[in-house]
Amino acid sequence: MLIDFVPDKNLYPFESRWFDSSAGRVHYIDEGSGPTILFCHGVPAWSFLYRHVIAELRTRYRCVAVDYLGFGLSERPEGFGYTVAEHTGILGELIDHLGLDDYVLMGHDWGGPIGLGASIPRADRLRGIVLGNTIFWPIEAMANRVFAQAIRTGPMQRRVLEQNFLVERVLLSELGKTLSPAEIDHYRLVQPSPQARKGLAVIAKQIVDARPLMTQLARDVPAVLADKPTLLVWGMRDMVYRPKAHIPRMVSTFTDVEVVELPQARQFIQEHAPVEIAEAIAKRFP
Repeated sequence: MLIDFVPDKNLYPFESRWFDSSAGRVHYIDEGSGPTILFCHGVPAWSFLYRHVIAELRTRYRCVAVDYLGFGLSERPEGFGYTVAEHTGILGELIDHLGLDDYVLMGHDWGGPIGLGASIPRADRLRGIVLGNTIFWPIEAMANRVFAQAIRTGPMQRRVLEQNFLVERVLLSELGKTLSPAEIDHYRLVQPSPQARKGLAVIAKQIVDARPLMTQLARDVPAVLADKPTLLVWGMRDMVYRPKAHIPRMVSTFTDVEVVELPQARQFIQEHAPVEIAEAIAKRFP
């Protein structure tokens, strides 16, 4: 299944590019020149989430942003499982296809585990890491565990598929009052039908099902990537990736880490504080 939504060039002024991965057609953008930054989105977003950050940085950096299969403008292929492990593998294929070298990874939400997982076997090509409101270990917080179990139930899975729950009730409940109607459509219309939303339904269950992968990442990130220069850009009003519960573990993992707090930002930091994020990246990785 292909998505026929065409982004508004005034809102998303980037050239769409395509990569025929082993599982399906992947949409990505590749803007600007200079040191490379690879942007990995979370759920239920797509590369559109990074539009303001990339607009700030593309005059100085090569900005690559991907849509995972099942997200954004990428294909919804039959037979693909849409698990975090599979997304990680496809991202690795794209990194190799583009020949990314000396790149900085930015991962947000599920983009953290996906981006880190793809970068661990390519650590010699990774220059640095930017993490925002994400984790690379199994979710332990009780509130998250309650949600994780609820989202697996039949009624909630139907709401994800039939009512676009993750866009309407998660993303837009946070951002709906700050986005224009056209921007809202850019999040809604890339998930136009229950068939298109299979990836959303699967990844919602990955909070529990990806525990073995997350346990492995909890070992591998400190063992392989701890010495990479790291920047944390954190929405301090996030009720999912709570700062007091997550920043200390992040800081203790990396030997060379800087923290930039975004006081008014919640989970979707790229919409709340894009200029601050871009400035922090440019300062940390000139």
